Formats: sequence, C-alpha cells, structure tokens
Amino acid sequence: MDNAISIQSASKTFHVGGNTVAALSDVNLEIEQGAFVSLLGPSGCGKSTLLRVIGDLINPDEGGSVAVLGKPAKKARQDRDYGMVFQQPGLMDWRTVQKNVELPLQVAGVGATERAARAKELLSLVRLDGFENHRPRQLSGGMQQRAAIARALSFEPKILLMDEPLGALDEMNREYLQRELLRIWRETGTTIVFVTHSVSEATFLSTDVVVMSPRPGRIAERIQIDLPYPRVDETRNSEAFHRAETEVREALHSVLEPTTAGV
Repeated sequence: MDNAISIQSASKTFHVGGNTVAALSDVNLEIEQGAFVSLLGPSGCGKSTLLRVIGDLINPDEGGSVAVLGKPAKKARQDRDYGMVFQQPGLMDWRTVQKNVELPLQVAGVGATERAARAKELLSLVRLDGFENHRPRQLSGGMQQRAAIARALSFEPKILLMDEPLGALDEMNREYLQRELLRIWRETGTTIVFVTHSVSEATFLSTDVVVMSPRPGRIAERIQIDLPYPRVDETRNSEAFHRAETEVREALHSVLEPTTAGV
C-alpha cells in the first residue's frame, strides 16, 4: 500500500525569548494510506508539533522533509488534502451548525445549493440529523465535536489530522465518540493521524501506535495493534485488547524511565 505521509529527518527548534527549545529531533515516519495512527507520548514531547509539521502549519528545520500523498506538505494543504480537528471544536456561535459545516466550502466559493447539500450529507454521517439549525451552544460537547469533524470532512480530505479531539469530554461521551470516529473512518477510508495522551484510547482506535520520547521528540517505538475491526465495547474487555494495551503502556513507560545502563 502506498504511503499517505512520509517524514524524513524532521527536526523542529523554536526560538522563544532568547531561549532555544528543541521540540523534535530527527523524526522519520511512514504512514500508509487508510491507516489510523495515534501519536502517544508524555506532555511536551512534540506530538502536536509533529502534527502541525505534517499539516504544514509550521515548517520543519532545514534538512527535514514531509511528503503527503507524494507531494510537498504545502502543496497538499493548498490542494485541501487535509482536514484538521482540534481539542476545542472552534465553532462560530453566531452561525447555525449547518452554516458552520458549510463555512470552508463558502470560503472556497462553492455555490449555496452545493454546499448545503454537502453539509447535510456530512451532518448525517456524524449523526446530527435534525440539528442543522441549532446554534453550537445548544449542543453537548460531544455533539459540537461531531460538528467539527463534519466541517473538517467538507472537502472530502484524504487525511484527517486530529489533536486530542476527545480530550475535553467525559468518559462516557469519549468512548461513544471513539466508536463514532471509527465508524466514520471506516466509511470514508480517510487516513487519520491522532494525538492523544490516553493509552487505552490509542489502543482502541489505532492500526498503529507511535510512541514518542520526551522532548526533543523522537520516534521511540511503533506498535501495530492487531485487533480486528469493527471494535466495539466488548473489545475493551478482551484478552487481546489487554495484551495490546499492556504492550503500549510498557513502551510508554520505557521512554519515561531514567536510563539505568551501567547500574
């Protein structure tokens, strides 16, 4: 299968207030088309920075490169190959839910009839039928996040970049949205790169979990999650899930433990 994303020798250094902060160091990562890859690691390890490098929101340092669907990340962004979802939905409360989903299409000059039809299709996909004319404040947090996912899918992007999109939800809503996200992923065939702090979430959702080291972030380990889809609530109670979760947790702990060589 062809790669959706290819990252070669990507580092990122920030210069803030006279200080130099190395956020990423020599990251090499290949992500196949149609994969669901979670980036997992301790706070400040560069997960979100790496996501933004992939999405061409920031550039890697000189010498690093990012190719998306065989072209430079900047060209992929210009071609609208990405959709992005963040922890906060970022919906505009003065617009209805449908008008929020339509916004990227409106900015791109898509006609009113076409964008309305597309928005209705997407709201149906995320199971928000009947809420088209509600304002965001009238929706629960989980419903707002589903609307944000619908908006991100407006141009039928081949890649969805998600930065802790479920992190602000309570456990029940979070598990529901995890199942919904997997359904949407399987129905659309979109490649997803997903930032999370949760070992359980990464294990449940992903085809692969990429564990990153503390700053400067490096790829410490990549773990294939060999659990069949569809994944349902019963999946979380299976022996296979617990084995996979343990493997991911041990990989994360290994990057957090101080070096004991020579002890």
